[in-house]
Amino acid sequence: MLKRLAHLLLCLTVAMLSGCALMPPEPVVTGPLTATPPLPPLPSAVANGSIYQPTAYGNYPLFEDRRPRNVGDIVTVVIQEKTNAAKNVQTTTDRSGSAGFAVEMAPAFLPEEIGAKQNFDINGSNASQGKGSTRADNTFSGTLTTTVIGVLPNGNLQIAGDKQIAINRGSEHIRFSGVVDPRSVTGSNTVSSTQVADARIEFRSKGTMDEVQTMGWLQRFFLNVSPF
Repeated sequence: MLKRLAHLLLCLTVAMLSGCALMPPEPVVTGPLTATPPLPPLPSAVANGSIYQPTAYGNYPLFEDRRPRNVGDIVTVVIQEKTNAAKNVQTTTDRSGSAGFAVEMAPAFLPEEIGAKQNFDINGSNASQGKGSTRADNTFSGTLTTTVIGVLPNGNLQIAGDKQIAINRGSEHIRFSGVVDPRSVTGSNTVSSTQVADARIEFRSKGTMDEVQTMGWLQRFFLNVSPF
């Protein structure tokens, strides 16, 4: 009975370790990725011959542009992210010191211990040198069409979007979210990602390529418990 219980416990432990190894990474883009469902339709416009009907959805003022300003509008984000960072550190220190005491002549009434036997010289020095460097280069380009998921009191737009591509047994998805000023949107309804505040960009993949880059659960276990 105890032997079966031990085997069952071992199997459960292995299953838990394998489950931890397959745990997906923490997402960067959180929250809704598209606009909320529309509200019930507004009452139909009154046939009074007016060009501008404020109750008809999709009708804009006569001299208003087509830039996004409402929930559900479309904004195309041109992703142009490029970051370069470099740091070099070099430290050198050098310190030396010395001390000495000498008695060349001592009066006769002094004890015999006080004399040339008390002479001493002390010298000390220390030096240290350190050097280090680090560098990181990241480039991400592409386009992603998002929707307006919220309008802030000052008129800025909260945008978010998701694009998923599946080829054979592999899939990739791009997620984007941020806050954009409507004045930054061009006439072609595009905005650069460098002009989006609180931008969050996520690029993930699933499939064979992702599994190759994932460390095996047994290797992860020994890496976590190893003291070295």
